[in-house]
Amino acid sequence: MAQRDATHDPARRSWVASANAPGADFPIQNLPLGVFSAGLAGPRCGVAIGDQILDLRAAVDADLVMNPVVKETSLAGLMAQGRMASATLRAEVSALLSEGATPRPDVLVPMSRARMHLPTTVRNFSDFMASYDHCARLGVRRDPKNPLPPAFRHLPVAYHSRASSLRVSGEAITRPHGQWQRQDGSMAFGPTEAMDYELEMAVWIAGDNAIGEPVPMSRAPDRIFGYGLLNDWSVRDVQRWEMPPLGPFLGKSVSTSVSAWIVTAEALAPFEVPAPVQDPPALPYLDSPWNRSNGALSVRMTAAILTPRMRAEGAEPFILTDTQFAGMYWTAATMVAHHATNGCNLLAGDVLGSGTVSGPEETARACLAEIGLTGLVTLPSGETRKWIQDGDEIIFRGRAEAPGAVSIGFGECRGVLTPAIAWPA
Repeated sequence: MAQRDATHDPARRSWVASANAPGADFPIQNLPLGVFSAGLAGPRCGVAIGDQILDLRAAVDADLVMNPVVKETSLAGLMAQGRMASATLRAEVSALLSEGATPRPDVLVPMSRARMHLPTTVRNFSDFMASYDHCARLGVRRDPKNPLPPAFRHLPVAYHSRASSLRVSGEAITRPHGQWQRQDGSMAFGPTEAMDYELEMAVWIAGDNAIGEPVPMSRAPDRIFGYGLLNDWSVRDVQRWEMPPLGPFLGKSVSTSVSAWIVTAEALAPFEVPAPVQDPPALPYLDSPWNRSNGALSVRMTAAILTPRMRAEGAEPFILTDTQFAGMYWTAATMVAHHATNGCNLLAGDVLGSGTVSGPEETARACLAEIGLTGLVTLPSGETRKWIQDGDEIIFRGRAEAPGAVSIGFGECRGVLTPAIAWPA
């Protein structure tokens, strides 16, 4: 479990000037991890600091960082070593980049010159449904008297999704083809008509457990390597038609975008808050004193849209969703513990999606399916939207905030929807 230490000191500053700018996503209190390439060099691990990237391979070669596993082309090795290794690396990097240390600009790469990659090859991706408000709003359409799934208040509901469809922020999303039923009962097949976003948090797993070995709540927090933003692109017309009785399939496997930087669990220690009160109380295997006092995270999350017309007019993205991660009914630790209840072997680098992070406020509806319950969205450009149109860009941002702490950002998770390809002859 993460502990506050000198790396969280609000007075700490960096010799990288851009990290000290008010409101910077990546101050020295953050130090998120990612994988980047620049120039002719291949992918390598790095740490975001201000508008720069600390090249961890170069730092190891210069004897500034001791763990040789960060010289690899992904974060897989560091994730496999577990939370102690990432905490040690954080302390080393914080000391290296702090004001008063000898500046080493030779191990920095400007973000403007870097291309970001997935932090590691994702072998498994499970997507949860942990927001009471998301489930209740959409469930009313199915059954006004019983909008929540029967198990929702007793366990974090999830399904196993398509790991190979995960892609890093910035990569385009192609409108898929699919089959669905029209309102008049006739069948349709072709480019889908109801593309949606879902604003979620990605939970990256550290370490492994042997198959057959559960992960109790006492150890679940230490299996969380870090967090990022996740867009669970959803094809609503296909999803509605295919879900009964086995759940999501092609409506969800088209694509999932994740932010490039992983904000480590250590960095988020100052932003831990009590988990929401559960009614009825969770069974003992999903409960712990730490989860009750520290299981949730205070992270403000937003989703915005930028249409082709807005882009041409130089307009700013329009915020569709403004919500808070701390309100999720189930915490990340409960997701980990429940996932491994049956002995499922969670692997280093696996991703858990939190599910749509919707809150009770009207502005906190975290997908168009919820927003559309009250009518079309009217944009400042005069355009309206029910679903995402070709050329629209969806942009997620997140920021952890707490009294007495330096707020830290998650960067962006963005993607443009491009037209469907021609159906093969």
